[in-house]
Amino acid sequence: MLAAIIFTGFVTARGVYVRSQPSWLDGGFGRFDVGAGSATDAATKHQEELQLGIDWTPTDWLNVHAHGAGRRKGSGLIEAYVDVRKSDFRLRAGQFFLPTSRENTDKLWSSPYTISFSVLNTWIGEEFRPLGAELQWQHLTTNAVVTVAGGAFRGNDTMGALLGWRGWSMGNRLTTYGEVLPLPPLFSLRDPNGFDDQRKDGTKPFGPDLDGRAGFSGRIRVSLPERATIQLAHIDNRGDRDEYRGEYAWQTQLNLLSGQLDGQRGTTLAAEYGWGKTGMGFAPQAFVDLTYYAAYALVSQTFGRHRVSARFDVFGTTDRDHSFAENNTESGRGWTLAWFYNLRPSLRFGAEFANIAAQRIAAAQSGFDPNTDGRTLTMEVRYRF
Repeated sequence: MLAAIIFTGFVTARGVYVRSQPSWLDGGFGRFDVGAGSATDAATKHQEELQLGIDWTPTDWLNVHAHGAGRRKGSGLIEAYVDVRKSDFRLRAGQFFLPTSRENTDKLWSSPYTISFSVLNTWIGEEFRPLGAELQWQHLTTNAVVTVAGGAFRGNDTMGALLGWRGWSMGNRLTTYGEVLPLPPLFSLRDPNGFDDQRKDGTKPFGPDLDGRAGFSGRIRVSLPERATIQLAHIDNRGDRDEYRGEYAWQTQLNLLSGQLDGQRGTTLAAEYGWGKTGMGFAPQAFVDLTYYAAYALVSQTFGRHRVSARFDVFGTTDRDHSFAENNTESGRGWTLAWFYNLRPSLRFGAEFANIAAQRIAAAQSGFDPNTDGRTLTMEVRYRF
């Protein structure tokens, strides 16, 4: 009997009207994946992307999965892992997302609710994806499913670089393995007494391990099927804060608390709160230490072929190092309204309005506009297979 090979994926095309500073992806301080000339300018952009997943299941206890993206810039591998199952246990090895998100619950870590992700899951999609192994135990009781898991990983040493030097953002872009992302034009990245030894083209979130130290993760979840879920997770990459080959091993800890309620008439309520700390370098030289948080609440309702969703985000960082480098403190909020219409199971139309309000002190200290407010209006068509 031939082993089952299943292909899943989608092709997406978007038109985006944006009012914002130049995007961080273009080396600016804008918080969206696209931007205009300044905080008061507007522009129209377009995006196209293919995401493809392949699953090979030679037996009922073994599955091999790979997931990649094709786009104008940054095509490559997103996930690749092997699952081995035995009774209540599952061992997963490779590079993969931890199943912590309450919004990225569709295939290929996409969201069935909105076009953009919350600022919390935007950052996770950009900078955290374990490269290692996780052992999960899942047990069905009389009315609940209890899941406990723990893992070890490497290859996430720069987790915190975007959060510390760029700040929070809102988008839906998943970083591929080995991809280098730009950093904003901070004065400390050009200062010989600062961080000018950081690689000039940016930061590489996923690649070969830098410091040779393994990080760890743990999570516990209790679910009432089709009714409610609550979950707590802890991640520590155990970075040693030192520099290797033009990049720093950031020391980052992340805690995640999430919950979800599902109604019988197509209503979903979901929320997540993430908090932790990150840093790199050592005193008396330039170094970074900060604490951070981000949270969102989402409500979604289906009406036949329609889905309408609303999300509210809050986020912030607090600078704790008080070194000569920039002040990385910031706080902000955002809100998003989205509508999807399934013309047929394989074809979806969508529209979204997203607004974000925040100031970036570090931008002003580097000679740029600290106003990082922005808004987008996005029209999308997605073909799924």
